[in-house]
Amino acid sequence: MPQAPIEGGADVVIVGAGAAGLSLARRLTAPPAPEGGPASVVVIEPPAGSSLRSPDRTWCFWENDPGEYDALVAARWRRMRITARDGRTASAAFPRTYKMIRSTDFLREVGAELAHRSGVRTVEATVTCVRDVPGGAEVTGRDSGGRPVRLKGRWVYDSRPPRDLPPARTTLLQHFRGWFVTTRDDRFEPGVADLMDFRTRQPDRGLSFAYVLPFTPREALVEYTVFSADPLPEAAYDAALDTYVRTARPLGALLVTGVEQGVIPMTDGVFARRAGERVFRIGVAGGATRPSTGYAFAAIQRQTAAIADAWHAGRTPQPPQPHAARHRLMDAVMLRALATGGAGGAAFFEGLFGRNPPDRVLRFLDGTSTLRDEWAIGLSTPVPAMLRALAELPVAPRRKGRAWS
Repeated sequence: MPQAPIEGGADVVIVGAGAAGLSLARRLTAPPAPEGGPASVVVIEPPAGSSLRSPDRTWCFWENDPGEYDALVAARWRRMRITARDGRTASAAFPRTYKMIRSTDFLREVGAELAHRSGVRTVEATVTCVRDVPGGAEVTGRDSGGRPVRLKGRWVYDSRPPRDLPPARTTLLQHFRGWFVTTRDDRFEPGVADLMDFRTRQPDRGLSFAYVLPFTPREALVEYTVFSADPLPEAAYDAALDTYVRTARPLGALLVTGVEQGVIPMTDGVFARRAGERVFRIGVAGGATRPSTGYAFAAIQRQTAAIADAWHAGRTPQPPQPHAARHRLMDAVMLRALATGGAGGAAFFEGLFGRNPPDRVLRFLDGTSTLRDEWAIGLSTPVPAMLRALAELPVAPRRKGRAWS
């Protein structure tokens, strides 16, 4: 059973009010309260206007209906389409609904929900130090006026992106820029998500593709995504998007109404989920991002649910490993094959979708695949290249992680 809050502090202090931080706060304080009362939680977020706040973005994930956050879902799709480099297409029904949540909606609505819970307090401050202290852990920093802030918790969860990525044998970046567009004429099928369109210029090592998520017949998010060692200049993304909407997927006259851009680490480095006796890392900092795909939202929900269950049961509320060991191994092999040029990125994914039923591939991408699924998926990849990458892993050195944030 949870212990009483420590004097002058809280049961839990959460650093960061993004998807991971707010999801954990929400789960720890969700009614009905366990015996002994709900957790007392302090959420620390950077001051308004700070560059440390995450930019607006969209989060996509697969889920059965009805879903926990359905009220916040901005769009959903029942079918997917994959387009090969030669223009051939394959389409199929999603085994589970593909959903999109805008970060602005999530942060606003979940933040408002938490504001009405008596056990939750939000503090705006720039955190400078998180450390163990007798009886718990301490977070120190400064508020927007420069005044010192000091908070103590029985447990502290740090969701800030890591300053440096962990040592790894292979590190790629998934970097992207998307245009929210409105077209003059009907150009989209609202129920069909184009997950991957490979009619983009492919890098020598890595992968590129377009990603189209329609909202109405005339509105969609059109995104250009690259897996490679380094990001591109901003103008290069816009040039690729312009080429795509004029030649590969002609959209005619259009208006760009918004933009999203980001970089996601794809690494076989191990993210430490424990930073102290009473300090844990969660979310991206705790390894929630799937190395081979960049998806994180569903894993964040699994991770925070497990933490809350452990806390309510009186166990040590340590974040679980978000992804199974065999999935991490498969991801490591795939990343190495892509990074070394052993497996052409577009050919790899074209084969993955072309030689497997969609539900099998999506279970793998979502981290819920079985051993049988993974055996079949392995046989549908460039086997010699994957075996070579697998053989190289035990002797490949783990190099120092690159600067991240």
